[in-house]
Amino acid sequence: PPQVSFTLELEFSCSVLLDRAEVTLEATSDSTEATPEDNVVQLSVPIRYEPDLFLSSDTNLQRYELHALGTPGPEFTTTVKVQNLGCYPVQNVTLHMAL
Repeated sequence: PPQVSFTLELEFSCSVLLDRAEVTLEATSDSTEATPEDNVVQLSVPIRYEPDLFLSSDTNLQRYELHALGTPGPEFTTTVKVQNLGCYPVQNVTLHMAL
C-alpha cells in the first residue's frame, strides 16, 4: 500500500508549559474504503524543553604559585555563576568543579 511520511514541527510559548503534545491525524478520500477506521491515528508524545544555560566565572588571580617552603600565598577566590537564559525552568542542576 502507498505510504506518506511527513514531519511536524511545533513551536511552544514560554507562557504555557505543556507536559505532552496530543496530535490527531486523519486521512480522507472521496473513494469508498472497506476499513476507514484505520485512517485515524492519535499520538501523544512527552515534551522536553531544552535549557539555555550560561556558565561564567571570575577570579581574582589568573596564576597561583605554590612555594616549596609552604609559605602561604595570596588569597585565591573565584565566583562561578550559572544563568538560565531561556524561558523554561531548570531543575536538579549539578555543577562539578575540580581544582
